Amino acid sequence: MRVISKSRLKEFWERPNCGDSEGPLRAWYTHVNNRNVQWQNWGDVEAEFGSADTVGNCVVFNIAGNKYRLITRILYPGQKVFILKVMAHSEYDENKWQADCGCFSPPPKKARKK
Repeated sequence: MRVISKSRLKEFWERPNCGDSEGPLRAWYTHVNNRNVQWQNWGDVEAEFGSADTVGNCVVFNIAGNKYRLITRILYPGQKVFILKVMAHSEYDENKWQADCGCFSPPPKKARKK
């Protein structure tokens, strides 16, 4: 898989009081951003990350023992994982992120080649 973009993870762990997320986020990134990881569907993700959940079109990963949540969109055919948002569990529980991340919006349409 190819994770896009690591900078969102870094921005989060550099926030005040979020430094303890750096190790777990780096470990998640290193694991997922490996060309040997080739998820074909939700079942493949769930087999590796049993605590992950789907919310609409998004996949939510528990980070650092469920202290943080990592919201992603996975495009299985293209083997890409897009980082949409990282947040503390308390922020996740507010449910404002679902609209921000477009979890219940249809996927963008492919641009037609001319």
